[in-house]
Amino acid sequence: MSTKSYAALTPTSPLAPHAIERREPLATDVEIDILFCGVCHSDLHTARGEWAGVVHPVVPGHEIVGRVTRVGSAVRKFKVGDIAAVGCMVDSCRTCDRCKRNLEQFCASLPTFTYNSPDKHLGGMTYGGYSERVVVDEAFTLKVPANLDLARAAPLLCAGITTWSPLRKWGAGKGKKVGIVGLGGLGHMGVKFAHALGAHTVLFTTSLGKVADGKRLGADEVVISTDADAMAAHAGSFDLIVDTVSADHGLDAYLALLKLDATMVLVGAPPKPQQVSSFSLFFPRRILTGSLIGGVAETQEMLDFCGTHDITCDIETIRIQDINAAYERMLKNDVKYRFVIDMASLKG
Repeated sequence: MSTKSYAALTPTSPLAPHAIERREPLATDVEIDILFCGVCHSDLHTARGEWAGVVHPVVPGHEIVGRVTRVGSAVRKFKVGDIAAVGCMVDSCRTCDRCKRNLEQFCASLPTFTYNSPDKHLGGMTYGGYSERVVVDEAFTLKVPANLDLARAAPLLCAGITTWSPLRKWGAGKGKKVGIVGLGGLGHMGVKFAHALGAHTVLFTTSLGKVADGKRLGADEVVISTDADAMAAHAGSFDLIVDTVSADHGLDAYLALLKLDATMVLVGAPPKPQQVSSFSLFFPRRILTGSLIGGVAETQEMLDFCGTHDITCDIETIRIQDINAAYERMLKNDVKYRFVIDMASLKG
């Protein structure tokens, strides 16, 4: 079925109206009328062809919240009229060891991502949430707690789960000292989650202007990372550091803050390889690793936690017609802390 969307037809063209095809719902499918879609840095990088393997046209968007309009005959999780959400994946092989462990994001055959992945049903590539509707197997759809504002909940589907997953995996909680590097779309959620989990939460930022906001969001302390004395005061004291920064920056200064056998997790994606001194890992023994979103079950766990603790993203709502200007502002970090598209602007 023909569906309105906004697409980048080439790496250099602005996003513009473009008709795409969606499949008719199959037995286990849920059709969702998209109400809100968050705007991720990944959207920009993919639309502009800055990552390998991009196939144009690209319809970005993997932070999707909407209302169910049709369900297949075998669907049990949703009925017409329910609110449903879709994150970064719409399918996986479901048979490999990783999928069986609810780690579909690491599917051995690669997951089918919400956009710019081979489409198993229609051929070509998948198209994302900058569109009026999406059709997804119910196994990859999620429930949004009824008390959450839908626009503010949308970025939880990427920014939320990207920070939640490493905090849970490496045990952020009471009695732990956790650092969050950077206060952007990812970082502000990392601060909220670490605080809500009960950890002593320290925000690292280069900007004096973000100190007050960091504390408002839940940071117990805010450290200006360019202040050598302030950094040295925390040497060897952290159980976990989650680095959310996507710009080039040094890692050794943060590794020096870890305890013996403590972990630093990278979730930002700088454009160039990062340099690390081996000696930053040797003594005391430290771990440097990375993390990628979360599986379906973990994403639902995160949404449920958000419902219990009334956690959502700090957002600025925009019209789809303003997406190109939003991309330019995003490159300048001129958003607190996530753009969300009101998709009514596409349908009107």
